[in-house]
This record gives sequence, C-alpha cells and structure tokens, in this order.
Amino acid sequence: MDLIFRQVRINDKQQLMDVAIKNGKIVEIASSVLSRALQEVQGEGRVLIPSFVEGHLHLEKANLIERAPNRSGTLQEAIKVTAALKPTLTREDILERSTAVLRSLVLSGTTCVRAHAEFDPDQGFTGFDVIIELREKFKDIIDIQVVAFPQEGILKLPGMKEMMVQAMEKGADIVGGIPYNDISPLDHINYVFDLAKKYNKDIDFHQDFSDNATNMTIEYLARKTIEEGYQNRVCVGHLTSLGAVTPEERDKIIALMHKAGISVMCLPATDLHLGARQDTHNIRRSLTPVRNLRDGGVNVCLATNNIRNAFTPYGTGDLLNIAQLALPACHLGGADNQATVLSMLTTNPAKALGLKNYGLAIGKDADLVLLDTYTVRDVILDFPTRLMVLKRGKTVATSQFQRSVVF
Repeated sequence: MDLIFRQVRINDKQQLMDVAIKNGKIVEIASSVLSRALQEVQGEGRVLIPSFVEGHLHLEKANLIERAPNRSGTLQEAIKVTAALKPTLTREDILERSTAVLRSLVLSGTTCVRAHAEFDPDQGFTGFDVIIELREKFKDIIDIQVVAFPQEGILKLPGMKEMMVQAMEKGADIVGGIPYNDISPLDHINYVFDLAKKYNKDIDFHQDFSDNATNMTIEYLARKTIEEGYQNRVCVGHLTSLGAVTPEERDKIIALMHKAGISVMCLPATDLHLGARQDTHNIRRSLTPVRNLRDGGVNVCLATNNIRNAFTPYGTGDLLNIAQLALPACHLGGADNQATVLSMLTTNPAKALGLKNYGLAIGKDADLVLLDTYTVRDVILDFPTRLMVLKRGKTVATSQFQRSVVF
C-alpha cells in the first residue's frame, strides 16, 4: 500500500476503520487492514471524509473589494462597478488572485471546484484564458471545471454568440448562462441548450436571482431540460425567487425540478448580502428554500460564489464557513437538519458536477480530508483543522496544528 489511515472515524454508526490507498485509489476499508504501507497515519479516532467540492465560484473576480466597492450593497451596483473594472484587469493580476484563492481552497480541504469564467467584447478572454491555464497547471492538486459564463448577457451583446462558441473551442467544460440579465430570458435559455447539445456539455445557469417571484424562468428551464433529454445535466445557482412564491406553487415547481434532475447551488454569503435591499422592515432572507428543495428530492448544495468583491465583500473560500452561515439562515440548525448539511458540501455537489470517481468507498479516487474532530456530526459545528488533504492519494496540504493550554 502507499498509505493507510489507521483507526479513523468515517461514520458515526460504525467502529473505527482503517482506510488503505494505492495508486491514488481507495483499495480497502476494514476494521484492521493487515497490509503495511509506505506511509501510515494514526488517526486515533479522528474523522476522515471525502474532500469538499466547491460547486459555484468566480475565481477571477475574487479579492477586488478595494478596487470596486459596492456602496449600496445591491446586485445592480455590484454588476455595474465590476463590469467597469473587468477590462482593466491584466493576465498577471488575475493569475495572482486566482492562484491565491485556489491555495485557500486546497488548504481548507476542497479538491474540486466549478469556476464560472467570464468573457465579453469589452474584456475579451483574458480572465477566461487564465482559468483554463490554471486548470492544467494545478490538475494534480485540484480539479477545475471551467464554465463559459456570459455575465453581461449573450443576445444583447454584438459578437457574444460567437464568443460563446470560441469559449467552447478553447476548452470550456460547461456551458453557462444568466437568463435574467439578457433581453429575452427564454431565448437565452434556448441558445445555451443549443450550444450545449452541439458540444455535448452540461449546463450551469445563474437562475432567478431576485427577491420577488416575477419573471421567473425556472419552470420553463425544467420543462426544457426534460424536453431536450438533459435530465441530471443542469445546475442552477441562486434561485432566490423560488423563496417568494406561494407554498403550492413552490412545491409544484420543485416536483418538476426533481423530475428534470436539476441541481441547486444555494449561495448564502452572496444572497444574504445582496438580497432584500429594498425592504424597509421585516427584511427577508432572500434565499432559495433549501429545506423544501431537499425534502422534494432535489439535489441541493452549498457553495461560495464570490470572495471579497462587490457581490460578496468577505469570505475565505472555506466551505465550512458557508455551512455555518447556512445553519441559521436556512433553518438547518435542528439535529435532524444538521445531519444533512455535510453532504451539501461533499456528495451532493459531487453529484451535481458529475464526479464519477468521488466518495469514501473502495475503488474511488482517494480525495480525502483528515479532520481534527472525533464525530462526523460535529464537523460543521467544530470547524476543525484540516490536518491532511489528499488528491488522488497525494498529500496536497497539511497542518502541523498543535494546541496547548495552561489549565
């Protein structure tokens, strides 16, 4: 064996287990693995989990808050000031900031990220090209799925359709979309599907990002997904408008989404910050209804979206921060609900991103995190040190964390 974790907690209902790794794969899980390994890690009852999966992040826009502050805190100003800034961003600047974010992700236990990389006629492909470059550079440390993302719209910008095709030819993994920021949301959706089908790629929309239920297109999108045979190949981020519909309408839409196999990325750090800015009292949370989606069989995930920019003026890229924010914001604090949160950072986004070799099971890639806590149920609450992070069996981050106290 290459590596064996001795006596780690992988399930609170099971005894401590040994986990053996060879050639980047998990090859044995047992109460006692008899083989020896080149490296053996004594877990002493600590928790071992599959690594975190970041399902929705904008790398090239991270850490811009000092250059483009959002004074009003509204989505409209965030889009405006960032659009004005993007043409001034250089390759070197984007490379430096994006690399710093990726480093933070890995240190916090994330080994796969879906990055929405932007381009448009004003800024060109500068940021997009950097993310493609980083995908190759760090392929042995963190997997990067690159989304061709048209933040400023497609139909309303001359030449943008051609740029979408160029992005796919450059190697984009996913076709992105943002229906609410275009002249015809439905035509926007139709174009994205046509492009995705041409290149046989999955789809990821920024969807229905509003405090109110007017002009929603999620129902059209779900029906389109089924019509095109794209079940289980579509993700949506935000979907805050769904929280504003009546319970009856909400449940009907959720049932349709479940049938379409649409995954949802809840983005609490951004949506709580930007949402309900026009409310004068009894201010709404403006979040997608996570519990209703989950209970309706929809694959729901938690993700970061933005880090320290006009859309989200804080954050580190650590998904446990997002999970702790979601506990009260999404009413996930009760014992039964808490038990469902860890999967929203691991197996759920892995499913949404189509990761076939993911999971703490024999035959899967050894993408794992050893945590300085002793029960799986406490991972979200303890915010434990990430003692060891593995990517396909290779150690990509460690912590020599030691604690001492005088009493």
